[in-house]
Amino acid sequence: MKFIIATIKPFKLEEVREALTDIGVRGMMVTEIKGFGSQSGHTEIYRGAEYAVNFVPKIKLEIVVSADMADQVIEAITKTARTGKIGDGKIFVLDAQQAIRVRTGETDGDAL
Repeated sequence: MKFIIATIKPFKLEEVREALTDIGVRGMMVTEIKGFGSQSGHTEIYRGAEYAVNFVPKIKLEIVVSADMADQVIEAITKTARTGKIGDGKIFVLDAQQAIRVRTGETDGDAL
């Protein structure tokens, strides 16, 4: 099993969710986050005063899939979330050692 963590731009969430559902992803966790990287924030003017916004709003997706499905998920996220501009996001892939469905006690692939 693979644990995929992806950060994307907030306005791309629904499009990415649809793409993942279309390829058979049955669930994911979504968190609103703030962060910075190459984009490194920007400045805004509020009530006449300029201030720096150091953290940019992002969406974090956490998805656990079977190892043979990981490449498909990565491709779907990459294709759908890409705008070609700085700050499109990142994808991290980790090994998932174990999964357990709390309600039924099913484990690993059955729990997904």
